[in-house]
Amino acid sequence: MLKSNKAFSSFSVDDLDRAQEFYGNKLGLNVKKSKEGLELHLGDADVFLYPKPNHTPASFTVLNFLVDNIDTAVDELRKTGIGFEKYEGSIKTDEKGIHRNGGPAIAWFKDPAGNILSVLQTDR
Repeated sequence: MLKSNKAFSSFSVDDLDRAQEFYGNKLGLNVKKSKEGLELHLGDADVFLYPKPNHTPASFTVLNFLVDNIDTAVDELRKTGIGFEKYEGSIKTDEKGIHRNGGPAIAWFKDPAGNILSVLQTDR
């Protein structure tokens, strides 16, 4: 029934202006503000960010960006002031904040609302 319908993902933020600055200027995404929230247009996918006064950041990755070269992506994002998460244990990250363990290389970072995002390099 739903397979022919278009779908989109959404998640909350605590401040639309800060989110618009981050997603539009720091990440360089196509962002459209509406009275309900922010529309992120990512190629053929859309994501909707909505304001929530009692927002609690997601404890999991809410948005993954596929990149051709993770080292280049991390370096470029660092230049915009984005910091990468450091993890130990089974998802241990290296000095750049990249997890490399035989699968896709992935680096996690947070938006201003504390939601977890990632850049991810797969062997395509």
